[in-house]
Formats: sequence, structure tokens, C-alpha cells
Amino acid sequence: MAEILIIEDDRDIVESLEYNLKKEGFKVAKAYDGAAGLKAAEEKRPDLILLDLMLPIFDGLEVCRRLRKNAKTAGIPIIMLTAKGTETDKVVGLEVGADDYLTKPFSLKEVIARIKAILRRSGKKEVPPPAVLKFKELEIDSDRHEVRVAGKPLELTAKEFLLLHYLAENKGRVYSREKLLDAVWGIDVAIETRTVDVHIRRLREKLGKAEKHLITLRGVGYKFEA
Repeated sequence: MAEILIIEDDRDIVESLEYNLKKEGFKVAKAYDGAAGLKAAEEKRPDLILLDLMLPIFDGLEVCRRLRKNAKTAGIPIIMLTAKGTETDKVVGLEVGADDYLTKPFSLKEVIARIKAILRRSGKKEVPPPAVLKFKELEIDSDRHEVRVAGKPLELTAKEFLLLHYLAENKGRVYSREKLLDAVWGIDVAIETRTVDVHIRRLREKLGKAEKHLITLRGVGYKFEA
């Protein structure tokens, strides 16, 4: 279970974030000023930090700088939360070491989606998935990076494998093309959403009779059905 440290002085925002993060299965730690946040980060070593820009004692930029200079906390992903939304503020936040940036007021769903995307890319999982996902004739082996249909290995590209594995790992959930680009290609990669369609089409061709697991919802996106 991943732990999220919230460093934010607005207690209403902290309460709302804490409630929704716990609903998603995360552990939550809290700090209400920059100094307490630095101490909590070093002691708890959370999997990700939500960091407000405007904080008492040390502001978010200073906290971010100090976290990145400390060997114990340098590798912890940071999402900066701020009421400021200018391009300069965003650039400064990213330059001092933030991994992502959200401007208040923000959608709680978007915060959670960003957290999950960063944790996926950093190799942190809320619940470790099984090494082999099995669906009747289809097997997806993450350790061997191999997909088998009726015992026969398929030749998939790296992105085809990641796309199929992500959908299968989250079976039953519908994902838009934008969300799939974020999860598989990375949030900052500038590519067209039709790239997802092309990869889905190629996956269907290679999966043969197992392509029935890939479901298209017109105008919405894709999902994997077991």
C-alpha cells in the first residue's frame, strides 16, 4: 500500500485529500508547514508527496529544494499544489525538482489520476499485481515480458505489451485515449491520441481469438474484459 504525504496548511484541503486518498486504498500522512513536512518526509519516506507552494516557515519551493538535496528524500516523487497558475510559477516548480504541478482549484479525481500515473512510472504500486495475469487462453507474464495465447508466445513491441498489460491489470475499467497515453507513453509525451487506436488494432491482429478481451466503447475509449 503506497503512502502519500500531504504538506498543506489549508486543513479543509488536507481533510478532503485524505478522505479521497484513503478511499482509493492509500495510506496518508500530513504536515501543515514546511518544516514539519521536511521532518515527516525524512522519517516516513513516503511513496509520493503532495506539496503546497504557499506554506508557513518554508514555502513549497524551498521544501522541494531541500527534499532534492537530501539523499534520504531525493527520489520521492513530488506533485506541487498551488493557487498560482502562471507559466513562470510552473516552470520554477519543475526546475527545483517537482515531478508534476496542479493549480487550485483542482479536481480530486485528477489529483488521484496523477498520483497513480507517477507511481506507475516510478515503479510503485498500491497493490502489487500477480506476475502472470491469466484469462482463459490468454496469459500476460510481466516477469518475462511475454504474452501467450493457448501457450504460444506472441511477438509484441514494448508499447503493445505495456498497453495490453495495463488494460488487463485494470480489467473492467474504461480508459480514454488520453488516459492510456498518460499511463503507457508518459504524461509529457507529445503524440496524437490516434496512436492508441493504431496499437489497439495491432494488438487485436496479433491476439487472434483472444482479441475478444479488448473492448471498444465508441466515443469513450477502451477496456479489457476477462
